[in-house]
Amino acid sequence: MTSPYLQGCVRQAEAAGARGITLALDLRLAAQPGQFVMLWLPRMDEKPFSLADGDPVTLTIVSAGPCTARLQHLRVGDPVYLRGPLGHGFSLAAERPLLVAGGAGAAPLAFLTRRLREAGRPVTVALGARTADDLLLAERLAGLGARVLVSTDDGTAGTHGLVTELAARLLASNAHDHVYACGPAPMLDGVAALCHEYGVPGEVSREAHMRCGTGICGSCDRGDGLLVCRDGPVFPL
Repeated sequence: MTSPYLQGCVRQAEAAGARGITLALDLRLAAQPGQFVMLWLPRMDEKPFSLADGDPVTLTIVSAGPCTARLQHLRVGDPVYLRGPLGHGFSLAAERPLLVAGGAGAAPLAFLTRRLREAGRPVTVALGARTADDLLLAERLAGLGARVLVSTDDGTAGTHGLVTELAARLLASNAHDHVYACGPAPMLDGVAALCHEYGVPGEVSREAHMRCGTGICGSCDRGDGLLVCRDGPVFPL
């Protein structure tokens, strides 16, 4: 029987902020920004991760338990196994996009930034985190050609306040025609309210507990008949 997993190796490992690591693998996937993979560590666990890029496959990992802690200790040459790409990604509909990222939500928006910049679109990113130590991928986003504005809940980097407050100020300028967002659920709810208030279309990538990643187990049921893994993780507002 053919294995559903692709086997690759870590090609590059570098710090992502103070608490994360970004792994580039020797694999390439024909993927869209916002799609994810299921990453398997034998005898440990299988977890979903949004793609920070598909060529090469790039993942940003923040420790949140035994599996992610072990992933953070992978080094160049270590083997990895994954399934994907899975799910539905972001559209590239925007002419003047605003990207809103909270915490690890910066990862799929880095992939989206690259695609939008390749299409010649000016990209503004409102990048938020609880503290300066929690900020992820600011330099990567800037290196891709995005205008990056930072806010932290405690004021230790960028402006002091929620990233949705920063996004509100940017939308009030009427400089953006589409919003893309990924981050914690309260942040996404705030972004949805802003899109409604300013009459701007948007797309959000939602997180959920996923076991299978393909819509079989139902663990990521939103309660409205939709599954995050199968019908998302990106949903239009």
